[in-house]
Amino acid sequence: MTDVPNGSVPSTVETPWPVSVLAEKVKGYIEKLGTVWVEGEITQWGVSGGNVYGKLKDPTADVTISFTVWSSVRGKIPDDLKQGDRVIALVKPSYWLKAGTLSMQVFDMRHVGLGDMLERLERLRRQLASEGLFDVSRKKRLPFLPGTIGLITGKDSDAEKDVLKNAQLRWPSVSFRVIHTAVQGDRVPREVIAAIQTLDADPLVDVIIISRGGGDFQNLLGFSDEGVVRAAAACATPIVSAIGHENDRPLLDDVADLRASTPTDAAKRVVPDVAEELSRVQQARARIGQRVTNLIRVEIDRVGQLRSRPALANPAWIIDTRSQDLTRYVARGSELVARVLERGESQTRELAAQLRSLSPQRTLDRGYAIVQLADGSIVRAATEAPAKSVLAITVADGVVGAISSGAQS
Repeated sequence: MTDVPNGSVPSTVETPWPVSVLAEKVKGYIEKLGTVWVEGEITQWGVSGGNVYGKLKDPTADVTISFTVWSSVRGKIPDDLKQGDRVIALVKPSYWLKAGTLSMQVFDMRHVGLGDMLERLERLRRQLASEGLFDVSRKKRLPFLPGTIGLITGKDSDAEKDVLKNAQLRWPSVSFRVIHTAVQGDRVPREVIAAIQTLDADPLVDVIIISRGGGDFQNLLGFSDEGVVRAAAACATPIVSAIGHENDRPLLDDVADLRASTPTDAAKRVVPDVAEELSRVQQARARIGQRVTNLIRVEIDRVGQLRSRPALANPAWIIDTRSQDLTRYVARGSELVARVLERGESQTRELAAQLRSLSPQRTLDRGYAIVQLADGSIVRAATEAPAKSVLAITVADGVVGAISSGAQS
């Protein structure tokens, strides 16, 4: 019978190790690590036979390990540990030969100190603030009356009921697009980021409410996740943060366009009250009506004052008071016209006398005559009228025809 290799000889094709030998070697290597302190978030916590079987997730990376808390150790650790808690644990790698599985045996487990978590959160807050993600200038105004409201919240949660109920009481026709996500634990960042991106891409969604009921500090850590904060900052749709209560302050509150103290407050801040708006409309109409009535009354009084003035009450007084002036102006006009005509007649007579004194007719009246040839030209010398020329002789009272006998010396 061939001896079974015990691991002291190299493993070859001819002399392979049994699985038990390999498992023993793996177990030996792993147990050399000893105990170490690790930090993570409890994502699974189950009790069976007095022992606890769970999983621990890295706070910043997608890495998970299994752990076991034996009943002998369970009594030494806090009894309020549960899924979602951030803890530090003293663990030792343990390789179970029979199943070939690796697990971490827990020797001690504690809540992460609140001071440490707050310090980390404050460092992240300062970093994001230095990048301008919390600046007031980048915050967007909410629409007066959103057509569709995107709601990110836990399924069947009180927060969801508060938002829907109060919004519909204020404005019954408001519509919602609800996306349910985890509101505590390691799934929060991934699911909330996806929900923000989905609602932001929907053109019908006018505003997004991220809502959760109150909780302890650790339960709200998912809403201080850097990825969630940056997704909210990059969102083009206005975001309202309604996480926790008045004293709770996750980083999402700082980057949101509006922070509501509670889910009920978020509904009131996003949706106007239809009764209040109708009352405002009625008040505005009443004020407008009163102002129009006052304006008309003032104008009626002004018209009455104008009509009561003498110029409009009795227009004839203008004619009566101006009649004498009008008569005087008419008489003066007639006198001036007469003078102008008289002066014109005198000037006309003088000009006529001058014209007559210079007229050829006056010369003819004194016995002179004008001799013209047949072509109408005037004869100024005897030589211009040869013998037998036809002559026209103009005298004072007419024209006499004659025949020239020629020039005589």
